[in-house]
Amino acid sequence: MAKYKESKDNPLHREFGTWSNTRYILKKCREYCPSALVIAAIGIVCNSVMTYFWGILGKLVIDLVQGGTEQDTVRQLILIVVAGGLGAGILQLGSIYAGSKVWYRLIYIRMQLIRERVSRALGIPYESLEKPAVLDIHERASQATGGNDNGVEGMMRLLENMGTSLVTLSVTFVSVLVLDFRLVFVLIALGLIQFAYHIYCIRKDKKNVWDKLGNTWRQLNYMERVTQDFDYAKDIRLFHLKDFLLSKQQKLFEKRWEKFDYHQNLWYSHAVVSAILFMIGKACIYGVLFYAVLNKDMTVGNFTLYFALAVAFSSSLQEFLHRFGDYRRASLEVDDFRSFMELDLGDQADAIPIPDTEEYHIEFRNVSYRYPEAEKDALSHLNLRIASGEKLAVVGLNGAGKTTMIKLLLRLYDPTEGSILLNGVDIRTYRREEYYRLFSPIFQNVEMFAFPIAENISMRPSADTDVDRAYECAVEAGLQERIDSLEKGVLTELLKVVDDKGVDFSGGEKQKLALARALYKNAPIVVLDEPTSALDAIAEQRLYQRFDRMIGDKSAIYISHRLASTRFCDRVAMFKDGEMIEYGTHEALMEAQGEYARMFELQAQYYQEQKECGQEEMQ
Repeated sequence: MAKYKESKDNPLHREFGTWSNTRYILKKCREYCPSALVIAAIGIVCNSVMTYFWGILGKLVIDLVQGGTEQDTVRQLILIVVAGGLGAGILQLGSIYAGSKVWYRLIYIRMQLIRERVSRALGIPYESLEKPAVLDIHERASQATGGNDNGVEGMMRLLENMGTSLVTLSVTFVSVLVLDFRLVFVLIALGLIQFAYHIYCIRKDKKNVWDKLGNTWRQLNYMERVTQDFDYAKDIRLFHLKDFLLSKQQKLFEKRWEKFDYHQNLWYSHAVVSAILFMIGKACIYGVLFYAVLNKDMTVGNFTLYFALAVAFSSSLQEFLHRFGDYRRASLEVDDFRSFMELDLGDQADAIPIPDTEEYHIEFRNVSYRYPEAEKDALSHLNLRIASGEKLAVVGLNGAGKTTMIKLLLRLYDPTEGSILLNGVDIRTYRREEYYRLFSPIFQNVEMFAFPIAENISMRPSADTDVDRAYECAVEAGLQERIDSLEKGVLTELLKVVDDKGVDFSGGEKQKLALARALYKNAPIVVLDEPTSALDAIAEQRLYQRFDRMIGDKSAIYISHRLASTRFCDRVAMFKDGEMIEYGTHEALMEAQGEYARMFELQAQYYQEQKECGQEEMQ
């Protein structure tokens, strides 16, 4: 039997093999719900015996009717019927029990594997999330945990079905062999033909449908989010994007329809071939039995028994091979899941701990970074030292390299050249999770979660959240009036996703919430990446000065394309076209009359004109 393999259209894809995936799935079953294996075993035995139980009972009844005296026949017939009915009832109850108890246990195991997948997705280096191959393998892993009959749960369910067929085959094989060994070969040959065609259909289906739909699913999910997310609602209406977005979505629907149409036609042909082969097998069984009746004096009771066993063997053989084909397909999807779960996250096993000290010095040593597929560096040969407790302003126009520098500092990216040192040690030797704890970042886009305000400030579970401290940080960040106006205070839910009474924050309140988060985390280094870009320069300067007072003697890096944050900082780093072109104190750079001084004077003149115009309008 030729082993088909998944297409190599993703460099991150790995092939583990059916046997390895079987051991993996059984391990997960034992880990999360071992009772599912016991209940499935009960179902396997009961369902297997039920396939030929009535044939055995029929033979006993027919032989008794034909061979016994009337008095003995009635008494024994009653015993057989009672015993048979009792046995059938027990088997039926066992089958019902297993069927009703195992299905939701398998779903529970899949839910735990989804939790594992989400955990891995949340732990992937940020830089990897921008790579199409990573997004694709994650989408495939999501599909592998996205339903009852595919991927991880599909393998679990198919294991039970295959187990039933395998037990039936083991019991009925000898009987069919005794009847006519040639019939065994004929039934096996028909089963293998059906299996080969089944494998062909699976391979064609996965290659031409499901692998091709990976990117389509991602695009459809994006379109669903864009067309239904409130954040996009204003732009969609003001720019008349309705028809444009619907047309894009329709094209994706048509692409999916085309693949589904191919899928249905393929499996229709499979159903026709399977039905024909099953009828041929049944005709062969009848032929052998008729021959035995005519030439070997087979009794009616034996005819009934062998017919039941032969049909059970034939059906179980085709069912086993059919399910094994599905099992191989599900195994390929588990390959997708495990490929994602076992991605190399880049952390070293021998990573050293973060030094336990009150002072952290950071140095960029000849650091460059180039985005994938980019023609030039976004940041080029940066040499910069940030001393413990220092306030550094990073300024420059949009696209100057400021945000790239911050992503490198936070180790969201790793340099393509050079190194970043923390207290003289390359930060790549530390575990990312430990390194992240050194920073309290405040980004331009402030995300809110559908949790209480206190948890949105602490960014921790409720049991680990100090509510009083969260309130104090909110007050210090300027949210006291807003929070005091709410019935539940800092315990009020944000957003209406979970709680209909949840509240939303304005843009300014979101920025204050971000400041409260930074204060609560109390990390030794604070990073503000243009969190006040929506404010005018004067309001921005006031907010920065206020926050500078709040963070005290911590290290701080202020990033802005405006120069409101520079005067109270110890040093200023001016970026342009991916390079740091000036570095020094505000006073020194102003005296140098370079790019920084020209930009500062231009912005100061602009806001002075704005102020004068405002005063004239008031007069």
